[in-house]
Amino acid sequence: MVFDYFNNITFGQPWLLLLFIIIPFLIYWKFHQGKKQVAAIRISSTHGLANSRSWKNTVQHFPFVFRILALSCIIIALARPQTKFDETQTEGEGIDIILCIDVSGSMTAQDFQPNRMEAAKKVAEDFVDNRPNDRIGVVIFAGESFTQCPLTTDHYVLKSQIAQIRNGLLEDGTAIGSGLATSVDRLRNSKSKSKVVILLTDGINNGGLIDPSTAKEIAKAFKVKVYTIGVGTDGYAPTPVSTPMGIVMQNQKVSIDEKLLQNIATETGGKYFRATDNQSLEKIYSDINQLEKSKVEVTSFHRYTEKFYPFIFAAMALLLIEIVLRYTLFKKFP
Repeated sequence: MVFDYFNNITFGQPWLLLLFIIIPFLIYWKFHQGKKQVAAIRISSTHGLANSRSWKNTVQHFPFVFRILALSCIIIALARPQTKFDETQTEGEGIDIILCIDVSGSMTAQDFQPNRMEAAKKVAEDFVDNRPNDRIGVVIFAGESFTQCPLTTDHYVLKSQIAQIRNGLLEDGTAIGSGLATSVDRLRNSKSKSKVVILLTDGINNGGLIDPSTAKEIAKAFKVKVYTIGVGTDGYAPTPVSTPMGIVMQNQKVSIDEKLLQNIATETGGKYFRATDNQSLEKIYSDINQLEKSKVEVTSFHRYTEKFYPFIFAAMALLLIEIVLRYTLFKKFP
């Protein structure tokens, strides 16, 4: 308990704690003087003194102990123990970002470790950790789109929602237009001066109710910048496929509509990236993180609360006890 108390304490004048050096000298002086007094007493015989030790002899050093404890409390009080509270004040404006993630069946391909979807979730969570001052949301899409998490600054909840993303939540397919349109809709009422969508997919648009070109024009109308990421190795990738015999691994051709993704990014003021493995995907999110700097200033304040009063009161109480004992139980008569 005492350790926990001092674990949160700092000292305004810690150099005064060096005064504790004098306490061992005071203890040495006290017992050295006591031995000299004993040596000065001359008696003719020690007969009858063997059983002369009384309770007063046992507690005769109590006043001195109380005085040492009082001195210790005074030294601690002089060093000004205090607790420090850190406060931060945020000024400026962050960025509103929607992570738009493809969750179609092809995202289970294992050209990334352990697969494309898990790799995408991992870099998304790391990206969230690196954007503490921004509102971030998540939209997922396959044959249709769905808002997994609306814009929020509660990044703990956001990361838990990202962790719950899996294949099979939506009808299969690749509705890039629907995913982008839903993402823009989540940003439509945003008051932020900078609105960004990071759209990640591994396929070609083949579903949804909104054409990708239409979704692109909607993004331009609401001044939403779109970064697009195509994920998948070159050539073929091992992909789990359901068959009457169960799930088997088959090499399937990687088909990404890079021209479409490039066009969406260019016309909205963003940039197109291609990821062929985990490392390149991580670098892409790192690059986007550097490109989209939040215009936020964080000012730190330190507030201190003095904690020396209990030590002053303890010293006064100990000195009072020492005085009472010295002039009552241990009073010396001439």
